[in-house]
Amino acid sequence: MKIMAVCGSGLGSSFMVEMNIKKVLKKIGVEAEVEHSDLASAVSGAADLFVMAKDIAESSSVPAEKRIVLDSIISMPELEEKLTNYFKK
Repeated sequence: MKIMAVCGSGLGSSFMVEMNIKKVLKKIGVEAEVEHSDLASAVSGAADLFVMAKDIAESSSVPAEKRIVLDSIISMPELEEKLTNYFKK
């Protein structure tokens, strides 16, 4: 399983989300490779799951079923809830 955190430029905010994803995965007991990237590099085959803010989600070429869209990229409870729900499927 490969997860990619995505932001517009692929620098600060996606790196922060990557670190938060790793914290949540450890807490819920899921192992995955996690990277960060810019929106242009976020193509369907690059990862199994993409995590991004809602402001860039509509511009993404990634299919909706491979995306977790965050209302707030700094909300750990939201990230944990959405990742937990994803891995319950």
